[in-house]
Amino acid sequence: MTHADALANLGIRQTASGGEIRVWSENASQIELCLFDLKDPKWIFKTVALTRDANNVWFGKTKSLTPGRKYALRVNGPDGPMNSFGPNALLLDPYARGLTRTGPDLWRSVVVDNDFNWNGSVKPNTALDHTVIYEGHVKGLSRLNTRMPEHLRGTYAGLAHETTISYLKKLGVTAVQLLPVHAFVSERRLMKQGLSNYWGYNTLNFFSPHSFYGTREAQANGPSAVLREFKGMVKLLHEAGLEVILDVVYNHTAEEGPNGPRTSFRGIDNANYYRQTKSGNYIDVTGCGNSVNTSVPAVSRLVLDSLKYWANDVQIDGFRFDLAATLGRNADAYFDPQHPLLDAIVSDPELKDVKMIAEPWDVGMGGWQTGNFPEGWQEWNDRYRDRMRKFWLRDVRSMREHGSPGDGVGMLATRLAGSSNTFSQTRGPLASVNFITAHDGFTLADLTAYDVKHNVGNGESNRDGTDNNMSYNHGVEGPTTNRVIEASRRRTIRNMMATLLLSAGTPMITAGDEFGRSQKGNNNAYCHDSELTWLSWDRRKWQNGLWQTTQHLLKLRRENPALRPSHFGVFGETTPSASQMDWYDAGGDEMSVWDWNSAENRTLQFLAASTPEREEFNRILLVIHGIESPTSVILPRHEGVASYALLWDSNDDTPPAEDAPAVVFAPGTELTVSASSLQLFRAD
Repeated sequence: MTHADALANLGIRQTASGGEIRVWSENASQIELCLFDLKDPKWIFKTVALTRDANNVWFGKTKSLTPGRKYALRVNGPDGPMNSFGPNALLLDPYARGLTRTGPDLWRSVVVDNDFNWNGSVKPNTALDHTVIYEGHVKGLSRLNTRMPEHLRGTYAGLAHETTISYLKKLGVTAVQLLPVHAFVSERRLMKQGLSNYWGYNTLNFFSPHSFYGTREAQANGPSAVLREFKGMVKLLHEAGLEVILDVVYNHTAEEGPNGPRTSFRGIDNANYYRQTKSGNYIDVTGCGNSVNTSVPAVSRLVLDSLKYWANDVQIDGFRFDLAATLGRNADAYFDPQHPLLDAIVSDPELKDVKMIAEPWDVGMGGWQTGNFPEGWQEWNDRYRDRMRKFWLRDVRSMREHGSPGDGVGMLATRLAGSSNTFSQTRGPLASVNFITAHDGFTLADLTAYDVKHNVGNGESNRDGTDNNMSYNHGVEGPTTNRVIEASRRRTIRNMMATLLLSAGTPMITAGDEFGRSQKGNNNAYCHDSELTWLSWDRRKWQNGLWQTTQHLLKLRRENPALRPSHFGVFGETTPSASQMDWYDAGGDEMSVWDWNSAENRTLQFLAASTPEREEFNRILLVIHGIESPTSVILPRHEGVASYALLWDSNDDTPPAEDAPAVVFAPGTELTVSASSLQLFRAD
């Protein structure tokens, strides 16, 4: 075995002479494999002492390591401030493909049967400029869907049910981004409060699917059946043309702080797996008790191997990395954009064409790194989120209360055009994953209905969750029967959804925002596994109108390549798959310095023309008006534009009928634009 392959085949693999296990630990002095009886999960019927090689890999073979076998590791080692060996602890194999619970807080690794017939199913490989991400929760998406059999609701199979797939396809998204599905547990603090970690950001193992999202039948038949159900879900989504992106949590684990449970890494090699000082104090840059130390090559390899397993064996299309800045911290805990792991994730040939999305921050020093990840990465763009919230919410509140919005259209335009001041020329606008909401924070509807968070039900006296929501309740906190306020809120929702879907970049919709889902003002609903967080499938009339509007906006995005450039244009040059962008004021004249910088100018006309490479030439005009009173605009005169066809107006509760002819206007026409609204035209 060459040095480059020193860490190959960790975990369990089947050989001609039986099952072989390989475990990495530099500081252990003894590792023992414990095999449990098939009928009694607490009876260790056989142990195997593992042998250490020159690369600190411990290995052993036994014919008893066959699919269905439960096993654990016992690891001994020296005392010391950075070590945490417990020779009697039964530990999980870091590379286990399956887990099973044998007690309230007891888990065992399980050898799984990997066989699965993909039957020719292939990954959709949706081009980035056509990608629209839908962020949702496996259980929450289908738990209340009465259109499917009860036993499938809230499961992997439920997500793959024809009603769920039909819903996503009709809406027009291209990828489902799932909150964590790696095996996870609830924090001890939550369990003491009678709550649970619904979101799943508390990983127990990086290779095993969370068994409790399997159907009862799959759970009863063990981890191999759960894995088959998971793969079946991926297969059916792929056959429908939908990609599957996993939200992965490699930055910390469920072992919590130094006094937390010893389930796996802590007992195998605490000094290497977790960041800590020489005196054994954890360096916690995640806010979750521990930080995985990816400056250690074997630990980085664990992350890389996990990604390869899910991308190849399970056919996952992409990953969103929770607190990704932690993964890029060097041995001194400083973020390094050239970190070997960050580079390997986007350059390893076994991960070719897999979408890699960073949440580009953590809570440590220098933890905010938006725009600083290497080429090949996409990033959640929090600057986009904050700018859009400010323009449509906080600025409107400021105008009502103080008579001045605080900001005009300049910084909004930068975000609308792909955030070129954040992402380099070589990375382009698609490196920006644009979002206005995510699982973490207010829903889109709640942004318009609550000024402050309402998290008392989380058991922390409303201390948890951010206070910087940049929301605006439009005059009343929470639900109201005031029709004027309701109309303002719904128009604002449409404005924000339209801005998101008509901006350059890769859009991400949070599940439920397409129909105005509310969490009653809770902006940190991670611990609520209830109807508060599950998607309702019974909706009111206005919610159906908003759903149709979202569907229409997604259709417009697909049909107009000028809205989704792959590259930034360069002045004086022709760049394929970039959009030529021209900016006009309300009078149809080119924007002046005053127009760009004045807080009083809240009206903008954005003319974008595609530079064809794979699609036909296309040009659009987007009119944005951010004041709560109507205004007049003069449609700009531009070379090559003979007419403007109105495709959508955010003042309308529902989109135009599919067969309705578009109203056409000549350049130079003066139009009345509704208060706080957007209009999209096709420029012909």
